[in-house]
Amino acid sequence: MTRAALPLSEATLGHHAQRVAVPGYDRARLAPGVLHISVGSFHRAHQAVYLDDLAALGHREWGLVGVGLHRPQMREALEPQDGLFTVVERGAGGDHARVVRVVTRYLFAPQQRAELLHALRDPRLRLVTLTITGAGYTAHPSAEGSAIDLLVAGLARRRADGLPPFTVLSCDNLPGNGDLARGAVVGLAAARDPELARWIDAQGAFPSSMVDRITPRTSDADRAWVAEAFGVRDRWPVITEPFSQWVVEDRFSAGRPPLEEVGVQLVDDVAPYALLKTRMLNASHCVLGHLGGLLGHGRTDEAVGDPLLRAALDALMEREVQPLLHPVPGVDVDAYRATVLERLANPVLGDRLARLRRNGSDKVPVHVVSSLARARASGRPHGLLALGVAAWLRCLRGTDEAGRPLELEDPRAARLGELARRGGPDPRPLLHERGLFGALAGDEALAAQLAATLEAFERDGVRTTVRAALAAQDTPAVA
Repeated sequence: MTRAALPLSEATLGHHAQRVAVPGYDRARLAPGVLHISVGSFHRAHQAVYLDDLAALGHREWGLVGVGLHRPQMREALEPQDGLFTVVERGAGGDHARVVRVVTRYLFAPQQRAELLHALRDPRLRLVTLTITGAGYTAHPSAEGSAIDLLVAGLARRRADGLPPFTVLSCDNLPGNGDLARGAVVGLAAARDPELARWIDAQGAFPSSMVDRITPRTSDADRAWVAEAFGVRDRWPVITEPFSQWVVEDRFSAGRPPLEEVGVQLVDDVAPYALLKTRMLNASHCVLGHLGGLLGHGRTDEAVGDPLLRAALDALMEREVQPLLHPVPGVDVDAYRATVLERLANPVLGDRLARLRRNGSDKVPVHVVSSLARARASGRPHGLLALGVAAWLRCLRGTDEAGRPLELEDPRAARLGELARRGGPDPRPLLHERGLFGALAGDEALAAQLAATLEAFERDGVRTTVRAALAAQDTPAVA
């Protein structure tokens, strides 16, 4: 007889231990050593899991305070569950569920600013991590309640209290994220108090990091499945893949968690690891999301299961991206490439191509256009990179090749979509957006190349155009 699912809480934890992995440590003994700004599904599947593993090993000084910036839904989910949530890894080896218990407190910044600033000046706090997206560092960072505003306000109070600055560790998928965080924090501090800025710059630490774990958006179907499969009624479970990676520069201002004990790589320079990940995995996300979407695919495993798209991704990484990368200590790049394809093909994760297309105007320039620019500057092959950019430009019109609506979640989708529709097969209205294309904005040869691809999409179809791009590389033809 199937047991009824029970709500997740401290009171029901013993019951849930019969079907899912449950932490055995006493959460009440955890000190609030880490605070994370902008708690979402990725953070809960990634950094929170590593900290939960540390607590399970007996490290009590690295309990986690979670912070929400914009929407109250996460607080509404976590508070009735005593801060607990379920993480389910789905892969070829089966489904494995665990409860994460390391969150000692959750604060919603718009309504709990005073409590949050008190938490930031707590002498036990030594590390603040961020997942605020690229806009969080550049779009109105001085606005009250922004992540950068909160960091500067908290650091000002620590300086007044005679405490060292906490380390600020960006976990956003951006090149040089540590330098980006330092620039935003020190820049805002300088506008408010130059002495504070000098103190932060001299004594603070802003290590760069690279994070990696595919984490699809949680759906109502996921909630129902977790309840049925594991007996846990969780308002906001996290579904993720078995793979997880975190590479961090070993530069901290107030001590650090012993992250190496739970599989984190501590390195002197994260740049080659981050470049490998963004130019290989994230570029593949972008290209697959847009090409697959044009062809009518809905999920990543369906798209990678399409032999033509799989061949295109493999050739893109091997022939056009890998030659542009620096050596990465301890990493076999050929094996890494194979792992990327294997992860994208995960048949049980259910990752949607719409998620891969999300915020394309942020992602494509960083992950694809950057390689395209370097390849053109060095005279290297770049036909598939250009194909991927053309697919994005075509998707901005809002439909797939059959004219069906295409989901595009991007704050700039309306304006860029208007430019894409106005230009049709002419990419120049979009290419002239220097914020997207930088120095390539005036590259007439690239404009002609993209125009030819967009015309081929319309004249021959996307599949035939991809096949031609592979043939131009002497890659074996695929149906």
